[in-house]
Amino acid sequence: MAKANCWEFLSCTKEDCTAKHEKRLNGIHGGINAGRACWVVAGTRCGGVVQGVFAQKETNCNNCKFYQAVRSEEGMVFLNTLVLLDKLKA
Repeated sequence: MAKANCWEFLSCTKEDCTAKHEKRLNGIHGGINAGRACWVVAGTRCGGVVQGVFAQKETNCNNCKFYQAVRSEEGMVFLNTLVLLDKLKA
Protein backbone atom coordinates (compact mmCIF):
# COMPACT_ATOMS: atom_id res chain seq x y z
CA MET A 1 0.00 0.00 0.00
CA ALA A 2 1.38 3.42 -0.97
CA LYS A 3 1.99 5.88 1.81
CA ALA A 4 0.24 9.24 1.51
CA ASN A 5 2.28 12.40 1.14
CA CYS A 6 1.19 15.50 3.03
CA TRP A 7 -0.46 17.11 0.00
CA GLU A 8 -2.52 13.95 -0.60
CA PHE A 9 -3.47 13.47 3.04
CA LEU A 10 -4.41 17.15 3.44
CA SER A 11 -5.89 17.57 -0.08
CA CYS A 12 -3.47 20.41 -0.82
CA THR A 13 -3.39 21.74 -4.36
CA LYS A 14 -0.66 24.35 -3.85
CA GLU A 15 1.96 23.50 -6.47
CA ASP A 16 4.48 25.95 -5.01
CA CYS A 17 4.61 24.23 -1.62
CA THR A 18 8.22 23.50 -0.68
CA ALA A 19 7.33 20.00 0.55
CA LYS A 20 6.52 19.02 -3.05
CA HIS A 21 9.91 20.19 -4.30
CA GLU A 22 12.42 19.45 -1.49
CA LYS A 23 14.45 16.65 -3.06
CA ARG A 24 16.92 16.22 -0.18
CA LEU A 25 14.19 14.36 1.76
CA ASN A 26 13.01 12.21 -1.13
CA GLY A 27 12.20 8.69 0.07
CA ILE A 28 12.06 9.59 3.77
CA HIS A 29 9.31 7.51 5.39
CA GLY A 30 8.40 6.30 1.88
CA GLY A 31 7.39 9.73 0.61
CA ILE A 32 8.01 11.75 -2.52
CA ASN A 33 10.45 14.62 -1.91
CA ALA A 34 9.48 16.01 1.55
CA GLY A 35 5.95 14.65 1.37
CA ARG A 36 6.38 12.59 4.53
CA ALA A 37 8.76 14.93 6.36
CA CYS A 38 7.11 18.29 5.66
CA TRP A 39 7.36 19.46 9.28
CA VAL A 40 11.08 20.19 8.94
CA VAL A 41 10.82 22.11 5.66
CA ALA A 42 10.60 25.90 5.71
CA GLY A 43 7.93 27.57 3.62
CA THR A 44 5.35 24.78 3.43
CA ARG A 45 1.80 25.84 2.54
CA CYS A 46 -0.09 24.32 5.49
CA GLY A 47 -3.67 25.46 5.55
CA GLY A 48 -2.98 27.56 2.45
CA VAL A 49 -0.67 29.85 4.43
CA VAL A 50 3.10 29.92 3.95
CA GLN A 51 4.75 28.64 7.11
CA GLY A 52 8.13 29.69 8.50
CA VAL A 53 11.15 27.68 9.54
CA PHE A 54 10.85 24.60 11.75
CA ALA A 55 11.30 26.56 14.99
CA GLN A 56 8.33 28.75 14.07
CA LYS A 57 6.00 25.94 13.06
CA GLU A 58 7.02 23.14 15.44
CA THR A 59 3.97 23.41 17.73
CA ASN A 60 1.52 23.47 14.82
CA CYS A 61 3.24 20.50 13.20
CA ASN A 62 3.28 18.45 16.39
CA ASN A 63 -0.51 18.90 16.57
CA CYS A 64 -1.05 18.14 12.86
CA LYS A 65 -3.08 15.00 12.03
CA PHE A 66 -0.70 14.19 9.16
CA TYR A 67 2.42 14.40 11.35
CA GLN A 68 0.74 12.20 13.95
CA ALA A 69 -0.29 9.71 11.26
CA VAL A 70 3.28 9.45 9.93
CA ARG A 71 4.66 8.93 13.45
CA SER A 72 2.10 6.19 14.05
CA GLU A 73 2.64 4.49 10.67
CA GLU A 74 6.43 4.55 10.93
CA GLY A 75 6.62 3.45 14.56
CA MET A 76 10.16 2.56 15.59
CA VAL A 77 11.65 3.58 12.23
CA PHE A 78 10.33 7.16 12.45
CA LEU A 79 13.28 9.49 11.87
CA ASN A 80 13.54 12.17 14.50
CA THR A 81 13.61 15.83 13.63
CA LEU A 82 17.34 16.29 14.20
CA VAL A 83 18.18 13.57 11.67
CA LEU A 84 15.84 15.15 9.12
CA LEU A 85 17.19 18.66 9.68
CA ASP A 86 20.72 17.30 9.23
CA LYS A 87 19.72 15.88 5.83
CA LEU A 88 18.61 19.36 4.80
CA LYS A 89 22.12 20.71 5.47
CA ALA A 90 23.63 18.44 2.80
